[in-house]
Amino acid sequence: MAFNVTFQLSESDLEHFRAVMERAQSNARHHGEQAILDNAKSLIEDVHQNVPDFVKERIEKLKTLIQMIEDTEWQIPEEEKQDVLSALAYFSDPEDLVPDDIPALGFLDDAIMIELVASDLNDDIEAFLEFCSYREREKDRSSETITKDDWLDAKRRELHSRMRHRRSSRRSGGSSFRSVF
Repeated sequence: MAFNVTFQLSESDLEHFRAVMERAQSNARHHGEQAILDNAKSLIEDVHQNVPDFVKERIEKLKTLIQMIEDTEWQIPEEEKQDVLSALAYFSDPEDLVPDDIPALGFLDDAIMIELVASDLNDDIEAFLEFCSYREREKDRSSETITKDDWLDAKRRELHSRMRHRRSSRRSGGSSFRSVF
């Protein structure tokens, strides 16, 4: 039997998480890109089979954020790359809100933070996943005049433009967690 728990974060709750994220970003400034990625990957490795499903689901989102940076064909624009790295900086902070070694609850803060940043990076994530799907669908395409690089470049430019447009439209509508980046 599944049991559903729902809670709402107030604006003051979100401010608390923003402050935690800002502190983590400040602490991670001395880390390079690779160290930030390695720390996020380490969290993924630390999540064992005995964690709740809600944590496992969020960890998949964390994997996607890492893939966005490491996928050389995606060629994430620099501004968006910095946003993703800033989001991943939280996982470079060994002193996060809830110690990870507490059974069942240790990754709760990580799951919440992943959900917050994934929500604010949703346009970027959707564009990346669409790019990956397109690449997979088109991988066997052959043409003498259009190369793989040509069609990937066209799709990548289309999706980069769309995610910027959506983000700017959303930003003009009010505050978001992304303002931390």
